[in-house]
Amino acid sequence: MRKDNRAISPAISTVIMTAAIVVLVLVAVTYANGSLTNQIAGDEFSANKQFMQSTGLQIDNVAWTIGRTETVDYTASYGQVKFQPNVIDYTIQIYNGISWQTLYNSTTGMILFNMPVGDYSLGNNYFSRIIPSNSGSFLQWNASAPVCQVFAIQRIPMQDGSYARIVAVPTVRVLNSVLVTGVNYYTFYLPCLVSGESPYLSQSVTLKGDSLTNLTPSGTITQVRINATAVSNSPTGFNSAFFNFDSTSETVPIPSGTSIEFYIGTVEVSIGMAS
Repeated sequence: MRKDNRAISPAISTVIMTAAIVVLVLVAVTYANGSLTNQIAGDEFSANKQFMQSTGLQIDNVAWTIGRTETVDYTASYGQVKFQPNVIDYTIQIYNGISWQTLYNSTTGMILFNMPVGDYSLGNNYFSRIIPSNSGSFLQWNASAPVCQVFAIQRIPMQDGSYARIVAVPTVRVLNSVLVTGVNYYTFYLPCLVSGESPYLSQSVTLKGDSLTNLTPSGTITQVRINATAVSNSPTGFNSAFFNFDSTSETVPIPSGTSIEFYIGTVEVSIGMAS
């Protein structure tokens, strides 16, 4: 007797339809989960812009007092905070009317909040200033000026991975003041970040004022020049284009009779707390 295949066709059709529905549901669930992850990661990235701004402010708070310690907490499920040492070399030079002399050289690290682009992406070659929002100069004027630039950036590929980042990197503040005696002062402030412990036992950054160098050059000084050079042996990509300063060299004319001071504060950065 010949078997009638038509009798099983409806059952096969049902199986095929069920399988198709399952596939569509799985695709929809995967898309929904991906969209939800992207939204949550994006919210986390935006929230940690405030954390990085607070970190920049706390660097200013501890840099000028040896032993002062501040801890800044953050919350993250997708991103991670990292300290990258030795990324910018700051060189301070003075001009006596005849020649330039190097007064001081210091190398600083930076703090990054890294978000994998698989979870959240700003778009390649994205760059946006957060603090200050309207200036790319590493030299900022007046008492309320920041001593850190905070910016968001995405550059891929890079040696340490593919990330949307929020970066806090030390810069220079200069204050011009005139005393009641008529003496004119130019005061420069530069924090330099160095590695501390990184136990990763909590989501926090601990900053400690480690040392403070005060320089008061004497004699005739007509100009001050500060160079900000990306360290050549830093990981590929942390170059001058990454920091995107308006210029890598800033020169300040110094009026006759002006007193000049430089403060370079070394800040120890620990990711997480030891206990």
